[in-house]
Amino acid sequence: MTAVVLAALLQGGSGWVAVSPRPTVGDTIWLERTVTAPAGWRVRVAKLDPGPQTEPLGDPTVVPAEGGWTVRYPVVAWAPGDVSAAMPPIWRLAPDGSADSLPGGTATFRVASVIPDSIASPAPQPALGPVRLARRTPLPTVAAVLLSAGVLVGVVAWRRRSPRAARAAADLELDPEVGDTRWVAAGEPRAVAARATHRLRHAIAHAVPEAHSALTTSECLSVVERAKPDAPLRQLRELLSALDQVAFATAHGVDVGPIAARARALAEELER
Repeated sequence: MTAVVLAALLQGGSGWVAVSPRPTVGDTIWLERTVTAPAGWRVRVAKLDPGPQTEPLGDPTVVPAEGGWTVRYPVVAWAPGDVSAAMPPIWRLAPDGSADSLPGGTATFRVASVIPDSIASPAPQPALGPVRLARRTPLPTVAAVLLSAGVLVGVVAWRRRSPRAARAAADLELDPEVGDTRWVAAGEPRAVAARATHRLRHAIAHAVPEAHSALTTSECLSVVERAKPDAPLRQLRELLSALDQVAFATAHGVDVGPIAARARALAEELER
């Protein structure tokens, strides 16, 4: 490809144009340029560096256009008047891998001021003095608090209910105690022994508080022997041992009925 043909293919389009209508200081201004390129060619651009009066607001965009590509840069200007921005070069890439760069040039556009024209020479103004607060009286606040407290007390008093008088309940009717004969007939001699043991141990604890039910049989008898030597220790030992044997199923074929009757009689004697 000759140099003349290559120059014709890489010839750039028009210069940079500010497409934002009547921009002012601080507005987003889009600088746009259309670059001609043959079919199959692509365009690559670089980022815009900040200038003395301009600053980029984002990355550039490249969109297809008729006969080439359109490059757009978003910028902002911080001073009114004619503003110039040095634009980066633009690269055009051929399908065969060759490339050519176009000078970015300078984009010049006019930016209007946000200060009215009536102010010829604006200057900073001194700070205003502190604004005096209006005098306020605390009476409305106090009245509102008192009114709220009164309403709250009234609502609580209205919602509070007087205690209800408990109605006398009917006396509980206890079922008659099941006799030992029925328990034995039902095949529960251990239950008879356990009930008789509990009855006798309760009577012992009533007579000797130190011999409470948490002690074992031997410990209970030792406490009774020390605290009350005149107690029927022999009968207590015989009855409690026999009842324990029946309750723990260590003795078989023992008639527990008479033993339980003797234990109940001895308990009544100790409770007197």
